[in-house]
Amino acid sequence: MVQDPSQPPMTTRLRKMVLGAPKDVTDRSIFHAISLIPLLAWVGLGADGLSSSSYGPEEAFRALGQHTFLAVGLALMTMLTVLLISQAYSRIIEQFPHGGGGYVVATKLLGRTAGLISGSALLVDYVLTITTSVAAAGDAIFSIWPEAVAFKLTFEVAVIVGLTVLNIRGVKESVTFLAPIFLLFLVSHMVVIGYGVFSHLGALPEVGHAVVTGYQQGHSMLGFGGMALLFLHAYSLGGGTYTGIEAVSNGLQIMREPRVQTAKRTMAYMAVSLAICSSGLLLCYLLWKVVPESNKTLNAVLIESMSQHFPLSHTFAFLTIFSEGALLVVAAQAGFLDGPRVLANMANDSWVPRRFGALSDRLTTSNGIILMGAASLAALLYTHGNVSHLVVMYSINVFLTFFLSMFGMCKYWLTRRERPEWRSRAVLFVSGAVLCGSILVITVLEKFAEGGWITLAVTAVLVLLCMAIRRHYWTVAKQLSRLYSEVDIPKNMVRNATPDELDASKPTAAVLVAAFGGLGIHTVQKILTTFKGHYKNLVFISVGVVDSGGFKGADDIVHLQENTEATLSKFVELAHRLGVPAAYRMSIGTDAVAEAEKLCLNVAHEFSEVTFFSGKIIFQKERWYQRLLHNETALSIQKRLQWAGLTMVVLPARVIG
Repeated sequence: MVQDPSQPPMTTRLRKMVLGAPKDVTDRSIFHAISLIPLLAWVGLGADGLSSSSYGPEEAFRALGQHTFLAVGLALMTMLTVLLISQAYSRIIEQFPHGGGGYVVATKLLGRTAGLISGSALLVDYVLTITTSVAAAGDAIFSIWPEAVAFKLTFEVAVIVGLTVLNIRGVKESVTFLAPIFLLFLVSHMVVIGYGVFSHLGALPEVGHAVVTGYQQGHSMLGFGGMALLFLHAYSLGGGTYTGIEAVSNGLQIMREPRVQTAKRTMAYMAVSLAICSSGLLLCYLLWKVVPESNKTLNAVLIESMSQHFPLSHTFAFLTIFSEGALLVVAAQAGFLDGPRVLANMANDSWVPRRFGALSDRLTTSNGIILMGAASLAALLYTHGNVSHLVVMYSINVFLTFFLSMFGMCKYWLTRRERPEWRSRAVLFVSGAVLCGSILVITVLEKFAEGGWITLAVTAVLVLLCMAIRRHYWTVAKQLSRLYSEVDIPKNMVRNATPDELDASKPTAAVLVAAFGGLGIHTVQKILTTFKGHYKNLVFISVGVVDSGGFKGADDIVHLQENTEATLSKFVELAHRLGVPAAYRMSIGTDAVAEAEKLCLNVAHEFSEVTFFSGKIIFQKERWYQRLLHNETALSIQKRLQWAGLTMVVLPARVIG
């Protein structure tokens, strides 16, 4: 008995309840519905940068020790660094309107190898973005409830799992849900910084005198060179402040049209808020004479001290510290939003398994989201949620990708001297490259023995793994091209006669095909030679699969539909040359197996005597990793159709190696 395609199984209904209903990719309005306006993009992507003010300035200030007078210079340099990098990435957005993340920029401007290094560094960075943000959130929240600190790690694990599920549901749903937390953080911390600075305006002469005195004492103790080294040491340890700036340029695909303007406005929002927040907190540490306390962040110490001057002091302190921890949870969104997108871009270029380029029926790169969640859980458990260790591992790859992007843009503009703006652009990117390169070198030298080697080692292993994967795909592609050249339709099979019309009552071979090439032609030939004269009809079935590479706008869906129809028309023309009546059936979707199953069930209702066929690559030597790199679509469809009471034959195509 053929299963009714209109009745989904229980597992499908349960999945729909948890993750949400599938979205129709052919609906042109869906791109507007799931895209983000600047405010929501600021929440989803800018939260990573803004939340780094919860731990970046603290790490820098702690490194100063007793020489806190240098906090004034640190605040100024922090603000300038944020604004410089943000301005550079705004120009990158203009140059790469479909997504200007480090992987794309390095690949286009510096070559495939540089792109691979940048992409691998970004993947590690986004995993650590999630882990560091969630671990820092645990530190902030459990500063309020120190008696429950034994449950901190369990809480952090639960947060990562919850964010993974939330992001599989979809980007806009997750960002909208977290927006109130972002706004609470923004308002409460602007109050803290505003009051913290302006309440000391009358004491500016005293503060200025203390800074001058501190400089004189520091000069006598350390000398100018010693103070410079201390300043650079503290500046590099605060490198976590600048993480997340790239997220906006890498997330253009989720921006509402006009995307470039939306992204630039989002970048401006993030740059101004991060510059004010990070530099303002450094000044507040100095003005309020904040000193570290056990089991408390410096921000918690500052807020508790300052809130004593406010009405409802305990409530304000609780909400402000809680919002800080909650924003760090929101900041983990950047890892879930941009990490899978980088993974998908690399999958489209065959650096990682191609399944990571696939979209779920919720139009999210769910495979990438699950991988990012699992990897961040592993990093969290390895470090036991220790933020100091995570920050050491975190910032190295950030500045590696910054440097490669800046250097690539330097190269680009220095070869475009015919354009009137080349000089100002070159100055901007040369400055950015020198700054990011300097921070990268200092960070590696400072943090290598403290755990930075782990980041470099993991990144190097990932680069080598990606090279091996790409080589495998290249070898298989070469073998398949050879198969196409070897396919030869015997002359006695070619009739070049107009075939009869399809007769739904006669035996029908329904052939699942992807592209018009060796595998599909080989399958048709095998059917006609193995079952000579039995099948009177051929029906070609294909699914135009919408992956992350083709999901950029409604026009891309139209082009995909046209290309799929053109491919199927070639197969129908081939069948007609062989004198066999033929037709095709197709659909557009994100899940090739599910869409193919629906088409096959409909064909089974249309044709009374049908057998389904598909080709499949088989390797001379089976290896465990082949199942990870190849999607096994034919076998998955065969299994579903067998449970539906239908017959499907998988015809092998041999690949040596």
